[in-house]
Amino acid sequence: MNSLVFMFSGQGSQYYHMGKELFENHHIFRKWMLKLDDIAYRICGQSILSHMYDEERKRSDPFKRTFYTHPAIFMVEYALARVLLESGIEPDYLLGTSMGEFASAAIAEVMTCEESLHALIKQADALETYCQEGGMLAILHDPLLYYEMPLIYENSELVSINFHSHFIISGQVSCLRAIESYLRENQINWQRLPVTQAFHSPLIDPAADVYIDFLNQRSFSPPQITFISCTYASIPKRINNVYFWEVIRKPIAFRETFKKLEDTQNYIYIDLGPSGTLANFVKYNLSDRSRSQSMTILSHFSLLHTIFS
Repeated sequence: MNSLVFMFSGQGSQYYHMGKELFENHHIFRKWMLKLDDIAYRICGQSILSHMYDEERKRSDPFKRTFYTHPAIFMVEYALARVLLESGIEPDYLLGTSMGEFASAAIAEVMTCEESLHALIKQADALETYCQEGGMLAILHDPLLYYEMPLIYENSELVSINFHSHFIISGQVSCLRAIESYLRENQINWQRLPVTQAFHSPLIDPAADVYIDFLNQRSFSPPQITFISCTYASIPKRINNVYFWEVIRKPIAFRETFKKLEDTQNYIYIDLGPSGTLANFVKYNLSDRSRSQSMTILSHFSLLHTIFS
């Protein structure tokens, strides 16, 4: 039987009203979303749910302020994981990318859900306080383009190579606009991610000291479920204090991590992110010989899997 991997995506996968259908119709999901919102309110004095499910917002409106999106993504992912766990579906492995590693860590009991939310809200506050605005682009092209085109590699940071025709860059807004113009002129498809920070780039370094000081006052437990790091493409036995800064600062090694997993056995990958982003990456990285499968629960448009009906 294939081992089960829970996957958690990071910034860029969010949108207004994500998980709303589940919130209205599934008691376990609703229970955890309300509990997490209460915790967030005690930490920051605001309801994340009220902002995320604001009736005046459309799903298509950009949901990008880090103060809200950081905890919102975590809340949806953690609540989805709790639905599966409380239904008797337990993972053999946990895999997160970027800030999705916070949900992975909470399910692995490296941190409690309360500690994870506190760390995310503190991180968002540090980023908004100390860092200039930035952005990120997903580019649908051979990643060699990054290294071959000076306009791109001189004006951005390579965040991740997700599969053979998809990579992400991060940088200053003005630099990204110039890159977008080049891509448009050359008929290369791209998408601006709904973020206001240049994650995984030097532009977020001004927040490092204050956030690492915060992390150094915390303690982290060994993972109780096998925790796969997409920051280091490895399985750490312990998590050091600086790790939860590195997950948003270092490049994301999803493709390398995925290849190492696939070299060992076959898996069932369940994407617990809001958009099914990682399940899509899995699909494009699977070899013809693999018997692994991937599954998505939520998408930008609807609830996709009947386990929640």
